[in-house]
Parts: sequence; structure tokens; C-alpha cells
Amino acid sequence: MPFALPHTAVAAVSRRTDGVVRLHSSDVEGGVVELRVDALLPESDKNWTAYPAGVIWALRDAGHASVSAGADIHLTSTVPTGAGLSSSAALEVVVALALNDLYELGLERWQLARLCQRAENVYVGAPTGIMDQTASACCTAGHALFLDTRDLSQDQIPFDLAAEGMRLLVVDTQVKHSHSEGEYGKRRAGCERGAELLEVTALRDVAYEDLDAALTRLADAGADEEVRRLVRHVVTEDHRVERVVRLLKSGGDTRAIGPILTEGHASLRDDFRVSCPELDLVVEAAVDSGALGARMTGGGFGGSAIVLVEAEDADRVGKAVEEAFGAAGFTAPRVFAAVPSAGARRVK
Repeated sequence: MPFALPHTAVAAVSRRTDGVVRLHSSDVEGGVVELRVDALLPESDKNWTAYPAGVIWALRDAGHASVSAGADIHLTSTVPTGAGLSSSAALEVVVALALNDLYELGLERWQLARLCQRAENVYVGAPTGIMDQTASACCTAGHALFLDTRDLSQDQIPFDLAAEGMRLLVVDTQVKHSHSEGEYGKRRAGCERGAELLEVTALRDVAYEDLDAALTRLADAGADEEVRRLVRHVVTEDHRVERVVRLLKSGGDTRAIGPILTEGHASLRDDFRVSCPELDLVVEAAVDSGALGARMTGGGFGGSAIVLVEAEDADRVGKAVEEAFGAAGFTAPRVFAAVPSAGARRVK
């Protein structure tokens, strides 16, 4: 259940006719990188250029031959990199949207998101899901996106915290992470093993009410503790998302989301084990200083946390987190308010 941040990745593109793609970013040192479209191969590029090049590869591999003509692509982004805020997805989606317009491919936003996921999975080599790309492509201002990743159905859920006197802070711990280094893949494999032992297509098919029985069944089948922890996290996390959706749709007390956030962090820390000391400190310091709730966001092992606060408490809670980091000897975090914003759009 993501929402888009107001930060932006921008792509300026123009056609070529010689089968060459020229990539340049104002945010990365170095000049223009030239690649031949017909020479793009999965996992052949370990630099930032793998993300836009992967989108071109995915489009061409899906039968959109017109992109083979090439393009000049200039990029710039204000999305923090390595902060767990989907900077790679933003880069992929803006390139896909630009090429979709440039070559008049006629693809829908959800189709672009799926192609971007394929670019990251196959070309980059990171086994990520489709949520980040769909958020970048499809979110609308003032809403959170309730996404079914099985059939890609979407429900835009009104999420206007300011109208209710609240704010959502993002705390970038400045600790860098990378999905492609293997830890994400290990957890995904463990979840798939749990689903296999439970004889379900995916862990979403295990009802929350049946979790205890499922865990017992896993133990009886010889599943190790790690697999059981992963299963418990996924099933309870799905249930937490459903609880938040019900709260928002029913017009109930939105402040009740706070404890659900904190509960989710405990599960990510103890069962999924993708947190780190800096993220744990954000949550602890924020809640102790009066936040309604907090949890890490993104792939983990660093990155960012989100903190739900009363609007009048935002500065005080942010300062408390910064002071806690100083006392612990950690690098000072970056704290900013997050406003549910629109996803990808054309700018002329």
C-alpha cells in the first residue's frame, strides 16, 4: 500500500535512427554513455545505466521493435538514492513513460510498470516485486495505492493526513542498501519454500485466521525456524495492510494507523529480519517522543523509516530522532515531511 513522494525523476528524450542509446545523468559523474540497443544483454551492466538500458531491453524483448532505433536520454532526479525510497523504480518508470510517448507505443501505466519490473528482475538481476514501479507509474495525489500484485488491480484510497491534523515524516538514515546483494533474494526464496510446503501458490493464500495451524504444519514438515518466521511476517503483514485499508475506507480514526505501523516494524525486525540499528533507533526515538507510530520502509538493511505524528509534534519528534542519532554516534539522518503525490506524468 504505497504512495508516491513529491520527489521527481525527470527524463528528456529524443529519437535516433542509428540503433544507439546515449544516456546521461546530471546526478552522476562522468559523461555520456553510449550503448547499442541490439547489444544489450541481461546482467551485463553493473552501473546506474543498467536501469534505463534495462527498460529499453525489456520493451524490445516484448516486441516493441521501434525502440531499436535508439534514443538520446538525459536524466535528473531528486529521489534520494540508496534510501529505500524506490529511486531505481522512479528512474525506470520515467524512461518507460518517455519512450512510450516518443515511439507512440500505446502502453497503459500498469503495463509500463510490469515491463520495468522485468527490466529490474532480468536485466539488472534484482528479484524485486512490482509495487515500487506501480507506485511510480500509477499513484494519484492525496491517495495511497491499494495494489493487488497478483492481478494488478488497484484501488486509490484517500489519504489526506493534513486535513486531519497529522503529518507523515520520512527519516532517511543515510545507511545505504542494495537489493541485488542477495539478502532480498534469500528472503524471497524462503517465502517461496514456505508456500511450497503449505501447498499454496503464494503466502497470501494463507488466511490470517489459519496462521497458527499453518506454522504448526510447517514445523511438522521439517521447515526450519527461518522459514516459519518469514511466513509469519508475510501473513501478518498482509493482515496489517487490510486493517489500514478498512480504517481509511470506513472513515474511522486514522490515528489508529500508528500502532499498526509500529507493529509492522517489530515484525520486519524480528521475523523478516531486514531492519538495522539505525532504523530501530528511528522507531524507538520517535515513539518515545510522542509519535503515533513508526516503521521502516523499503527493502531494509538501511534506508528510511516513516513516522506518523500529530502536525504540531512534527518538529519535536524529528529533533528527538536527530538527537538520538547523535547520542548513538550515527550519521545525522535526513528528516522531511511526505505528502501523497502524483506518480509519473508528462511535462512539456
